[in-house]
Amino acid sequence: MFAEERHRVMGDRVASQGRVTVAELAQQLDITRETVRRDLAQLEQEGILRRVHGGAVATRTTSTVEESLSVRTSLNHEQKSRIAAAAVELLPAGATSVVLDAGTTTELFAQAMGSSLGTSRAADLLVLTHSVPVAYRVAASGSFQLEVIGGRVRALTSAATGASTIDQFRALRPDIAFIGANGIDADFGLSTPDPLEAAVKSAIVACARRVVVLADSSKLGEQTLIRFAALDQVDTLVTDTAPGPDLAAALERADVDVTLA
Repeated sequence: MFAEERHRVMGDRVASQGRVTVAELAQQLDITRETVRRDLAQLEQEGILRRVHGGAVATRTTSTVEESLSVRTSLNHEQKSRIAAAAVELLPAGATSVVLDAGTTTELFAQAMGSSLGTSRAADLLVLTHSVPVAYRVAASGSFQLEVIGGRVRALTSAATGASTIDQFRALRPDIAFIGANGIDADFGLSTPDPLEAAVKSAIVACARRVVVLADSSKLGEQTLIRFAALDQVDTLVTDTAPGPDLAAALERADVDVTLA
Protein backbone atom coordinates (compact mmCIF):
# COMPACT_ATOMS: atom_id res chain seq x y z
CA MET A 1 0.00 0.00 0.00
CA PHE A 2 1.38 3.39 -1.00
CA ALA A 3 1.89 6.13 1.60
CA GLU A 4 -0.95 8.23 0.15
CA GLU A 5 -3.35 5.31 0.51
CA ARG A 6 -2.20 4.66 4.09
CA HIS A 7 -2.69 8.31 4.97
CA ARG A 8 -6.20 8.27 3.51
CA VAL A 9 -7.12 5.18 5.53
CA MET A 10 -5.67 6.63 8.73
CA GLY A 11 -7.44 9.94 8.23
CA ASP A 12 -10.76 8.18 7.63
CA ARG A 13 -10.32 5.98 10.72
CA VAL A 14 -9.60 8.95 12.97
CA ALA A 15 -12.51 10.91 11.51
CA SER A 16 -14.98 8.06 11.99
CA GLN A 17 -13.71 6.61 15.30
CA GLY A 18 -12.28 9.70 16.99
CA ARG A 19 -9.20 7.78 18.14
CA VAL A 20 -6.80 5.15 16.75
CA THR A 21 -3.83 3.30 18.24
CA VAL A 22 -0.46 2.56 16.69
CA ALA A 23 -0.88 -1.14 17.43
CA GLU A 24 -4.22 -1.52 15.66
CA LEU A 25 -3.11 0.48 12.62
CA ALA A 26 0.05 -1.60 12.30
CA GLN A 27 -1.98 -4.81 12.41
CA GLN A 28 -4.76 -3.62 10.09
CA LEU A 29 -2.42 -2.17 7.46
CA ASP A 30 0.26 -4.85 7.85
CA ILE A 31 3.07 -2.35 8.40
CA THR A 32 5.55 -1.73 11.20
CA ARG A 33 4.74 0.44 14.18
CA GLU A 34 7.59 2.75 13.20
CA THR A 35 5.95 3.31 9.81
CA VAL A 36 2.66 4.07 11.55
CA ARG A 37 4.37 6.63 13.80
CA ARG A 38 6.02 8.34 10.80
CA ASP A 39 2.69 8.47 8.97
CA LEU A 40 0.89 9.88 12.01
CA ALA A 41 3.60 12.53 12.42
CA GLN A 42 3.08 13.66 8.83
CA LEU A 43 -0.71 13.70 9.18
CA GLU A 44 -0.35 15.77 12.34
CA GLN A 45 1.75 18.33 10.46
CA GLU A 46 -1.03 18.53 7.86
CA GLY A 47 -3.62 19.15 10.58
CA ILE A 48 -5.59 15.95 9.98
CA LEU A 49 -5.11 14.53 13.49
CA ARG A 50 -3.33 15.07 16.80
CA ARG A 51 -0.86 12.51 18.13
CA VAL A 52 -1.25 11.24 21.69
CA HIS A 53 0.53 8.52 23.67
CA GLY A 54 0.03 5.25 21.81
CA GLY A 55 -1.86 6.64 18.85
CA ALA A 56 -3.79 9.67 17.61
CA VAL A 57 -7.09 11.48 18.07
CA ALA A 58 -9.19 13.69 15.84
CA THR A 59 -8.35 17.37 15.69
CA ARG A 60 -11.10 19.35 17.36
CA THR A 61 -13.08 21.51 15.00
CA THR A 62 -13.67 25.19 15.73
CA SER A 63 -15.87 27.65 13.87
CA THR A 64 -13.02 29.35 11.99
CA VAL A 65 -10.75 26.37 11.29
CA GLU A 66 -10.52 25.57 7.59
CA GLU A 67 -8.26 22.82 6.30
CA SER A 68 -6.30 23.23 3.09
CA LEU A 69 -7.45 21.55 -0.11
CA SER A 70 -4.65 18.99 0.10
CA VAL A 71 -5.65 18.03 3.64
CA ARG A 72 -9.39 17.78 2.84
CA THR A 73 -8.67 15.58 -0.18
CA SER A 74 -7.50 12.78 2.13
CA LEU A 75 -10.45 13.00 4.54
CA ASN A 76 -13.47 10.69 4.10
CA HIS A 77 -12.47 10.00 0.51
CA GLU A 78 -14.52 6.82 0.18
CA GLN A 79 -17.69 8.49 1.47
CA LYS A 80 -17.18 11.50 -0.79
CA SER A 81 -16.73 9.24 -3.81
CA ARG A 82 -20.02 7.47 -3.05
CA ILE A 83 -21.76 10.81 -2.62
CA ALA A 84 -20.40 12.05 -5.94
CA ALA A 85 -21.56 8.92 -7.78
CA ALA A 86 -25.05 9.15 -6.25
CA ALA A 87 -25.33 12.85 -7.06
CA VAL A 88 -24.76 12.27 -10.78
CA GLU A 89 -28.08 10.41 -10.81
CA LEU A 90 -29.81 13.61 -9.65
CA LEU A 91 -28.75 15.59 -12.71
CA PRO A 92 -32.04 16.27 -14.57
CA ALA A 93 -32.26 14.78 -18.04
CA GLY A 94 -33.27 18.11 -19.55
CA ALA A 95 -30.71 20.27 -17.74
CA THR A 96 -28.41 22.28 -20.00
CA SER A 97 -26.54 24.30 -17.35
CA VAL A 98 -25.02 23.26 -14.03
CA VAL A 99 -22.98 25.15 -11.44
CA LEU A 100 -20.33 23.25 -9.49
CA ASP A 101 -19.18 24.81 -6.23
CA ALA A 102 -15.60 24.57 -4.97
CA GLY A 103 -14.67 21.61 -2.78
CA THR A 104 -13.25 18.11 -2.76
CA THR A 105 -16.66 16.41 -3.07
CA THR A 106 -17.75 18.59 -5.99
CA GLU A 107 -14.40 17.86 -7.64
CA LEU A 108 -15.13 14.14 -7.34
CA PHE A 109 -18.61 14.85 -8.70
CA ALA A 110 -17.08 16.51 -11.76
CA GLN A 111 -14.94 13.44 -12.30
CA ALA A 112 -17.91 11.09 -11.87
CA MET A 113 -20.04 13.18 -14.19
CA GLY A 114 -17.38 12.99 -16.89
CA SER A 115 -17.20 9.22 -16.72
CA SER A 116 -20.95 8.57 -16.34
CA LEU A 117 -22.65 10.78 -18.92
CA GLY A 118 -22.73 9.82 -22.57
CA THR A 119 -20.88 11.90 -25.13
CA SER A 120 -23.97 13.52 -26.65
CA ARG A 121 -25.49 14.27 -23.22
CA ALA A 122 -22.26 15.82 -21.99
CA ALA A 123 -21.83 17.91 -25.13
CA ASP A 124 -25.17 19.62 -24.44
CA LEU A 125 -24.26 20.52 -20.86
CA LEU A 126 -22.64 23.82 -19.88
CA VAL A 127 -20.68 23.53 -16.62
CA LEU A 128 -19.99 26.75 -14.72
CA THR A 129 -17.54 26.87 -11.83
CA HIS A 130 -15.30 29.24 -9.89
CA SER A 131 -13.06 26.40 -8.70
CA VAL A 132 -9.72 25.85 -10.41
CA PRO A 133 -9.53 22.09 -9.54
CA VAL A 134 -13.13 21.51 -10.64
CA ALA A 135 -12.54 23.40 -13.89
CA TYR A 136 -9.48 21.25 -14.52
CA ARG A 137 -11.50 18.05 -14.00
CA VAL A 138 -14.22 19.23 -16.37
CA ALA A 139 -11.75 20.40 -19.02
CA ALA A 140 -9.75 17.17 -18.77
CA SER A 141 -12.83 15.11 -19.65
CA GLY A 142 -13.03 16.91 -23.00
CA SER A 143 -16.78 16.30 -23.08
CA PHE A 144 -18.51 19.35 -21.62
CA GLN A 145 -18.88 22.99 -22.41
CA LEU A 146 -17.05 24.86 -19.66
CA GLU A 147 -17.31 28.43 -18.39
CA VAL A 148 -14.97 29.52 -15.62
CA ILE A 149 -16.27 32.20 -13.26
CA GLY A 150 -13.42 34.56 -12.46
CA GLY A 151 -12.23 36.48 -9.45
CA ARG A 152 -9.36 36.51 -6.98
CA VAL A 153 -8.36 32.93 -6.19
CA ARG A 154 -7.92 31.95 -2.55
CA ALA A 155 -4.77 29.89 -2.11
CA LEU A 156 -6.36 27.74 0.61
CA THR A 157 -9.24 26.46 -1.53
CA SER A 158 -8.20 27.33 -5.12
CA ALA A 159 -11.58 29.04 -5.58
CA ALA A 160 -12.33 32.47 -7.02
CA THR A 161 -13.97 34.90 -4.59
CA GLY A 162 -14.82 38.57 -4.35
CA ALA A 163 -17.34 41.05 -5.73
CA SER A 164 -16.76 40.19 -9.39
CA THR A 165 -17.31 36.47 -8.71
CA ILE A 166 -20.55 37.22 -6.89
CA ASP A 167 -21.77 39.58 -9.64
CA GLN A 168 -21.15 36.92 -12.30
CA PHE A 169 -23.23 34.36 -10.40
CA ARG A 170 -26.00 36.89 -9.75
CA ALA A 171 -26.34 37.37 -13.51
CA LEU A 172 -26.95 33.65 -14.06
CA ARG A 173 -29.99 31.37 -13.80
CA PRO A 174 -28.60 27.81 -14.10
CA ASP A 175 -30.83 24.76 -14.04
CA ILE A 176 -29.11 23.18 -11.05
CA ALA A 177 -26.22 23.79 -8.66
CA PHE A 178 -24.20 21.29 -6.64
CA ILE A 179 -22.64 22.90 -3.58
CA GLY A 180 -20.58 21.92 -0.57
CA ALA A 181 -20.78 23.00 3.08
CA ASN A 182 -18.54 22.80 6.14
CA GLY A 183 -21.50 22.52 8.50
CA ILE A 184 -25.19 21.60 8.27
CA ASP A 185 -27.18 22.28 11.43
CA ALA A 186 -30.88 22.02 12.28
CA ASP A 187 -31.04 25.60 13.57
CA PHE A 188 -28.10 27.37 11.92
CA GLY A 189 -28.48 25.93 8.42
CA LEU A 190 -25.54 25.64 6.03
CA SER A 191 -22.28 27.29 7.02
CA THR A 192 -18.63 27.76 6.12
CA PRO A 193 -15.71 29.37 8.01
CA ASP A 194 -14.69 32.07 5.50
CA PRO A 195 -16.77 35.18 4.68
CA LEU A 196 -15.50 35.36 1.08
CA GLU A 197 -16.45 31.75 0.40
CA ALA A 198 -19.79 32.21 2.19
CA ALA A 199 -20.72 35.18 -0.02
CA VAL A 200 -20.04 33.19 -3.19
CA LYS A 201 -22.00 30.18 -1.92
CA SER A 202 -24.94 32.45 -1.07
CA ALA A 203 -24.89 33.84 -4.61
CA ILE A 204 -24.88 30.31 -6.06
CA VAL A 205 -27.82 29.24 -3.89
CA ALA A 206 -29.78 32.34 -4.88
CA CYS A 207 -29.21 32.00 -8.63
CA ALA A 208 -29.88 28.30 -9.21
CA ARG A 209 -33.30 26.86 -10.03
CA ARG A 210 -32.46 23.77 -7.98
CA VAL A 211 -29.81 23.32 -5.28
CA VAL A 212 -28.21 20.01 -4.28
CA VAL A 213 -25.87 19.89 -1.27
CA LEU A 214 -23.04 17.33 -1.26
CA ALA A 215 -21.78 16.76 2.29
CA ASP A 216 -20.30 13.75 4.04
CA SER A 217 -21.58 12.84 7.50
CA SER A 218 -18.76 14.65 9.31
CA LYS A 219 -20.50 17.92 8.33
CA LEU A 220 -23.89 16.95 9.74
CA GLY A 221 -24.85 18.67 13.00
CA GLU A 222 -21.87 21.02 12.73
CA GLN A 223 -21.80 24.82 12.82
CA THR A 224 -19.00 26.95 11.41
CA LEU A 225 -18.67 30.70 11.55
CA ILE A 226 -20.87 32.02 8.73
CA ARG A 227 -24.27 30.83 7.56
CA PHE A 228 -24.66 31.08 3.79
CA ALA A 229 -28.08 29.42 3.39
CA ALA A 230 -31.07 28.27 5.38
CA LEU A 231 -32.23 24.68 5.04
CA ASP A 232 -35.35 25.72 3.12
CA GLN A 233 -33.17 27.28 0.41
CA VAL A 234 -31.91 23.88 -0.77
CA ASP A 235 -33.77 21.03 -2.43
CA THR A 236 -31.67 17.92 -1.81
CA LEU A 237 -28.93 16.74 0.54
CA VAL A 238 -26.69 13.88 -0.59
CA THR A 239 -24.73 12.33 2.28
CA ASP A 240 -23.39 8.96 3.42
CA THR A 241 -25.17 8.50 6.77
CA ALA A 242 -28.70 9.25 7.89
CA PRO A 243 -28.85 12.59 9.77
CA GLY A 244 -29.54 12.56 13.50
CA PRO A 245 -33.11 13.05 14.79
CA ASP A 246 -32.97 16.85 15.20
CA LEU A 247 -31.41 17.50 11.80
CA ALA A 248 -33.63 14.92 10.10
CA ALA A 249 -36.73 16.62 11.49
CA ALA A 250 -35.47 20.05 10.43
CA LEU A 251 -34.74 18.82 6.91
CA GLU A 252 -38.22 17.33 6.67
CA ARG A 253 -39.81 20.60 7.82
CA ALA A 254 -37.75 22.45 5.20
CA ASP A 255 -38.90 19.95 2.53
CA VAL A 256 -35.34 18.86 1.77
CA ASP A 257 -34.98 15.44 0.14
CA VAL A 258 -32.20 13.31 1.65
CA THR A 259 -30.32 10.85 -0.58
CA LEU A 260 -28.00 8.35 1.12
CA ALA A 261 -24.97 7.19 -0.85
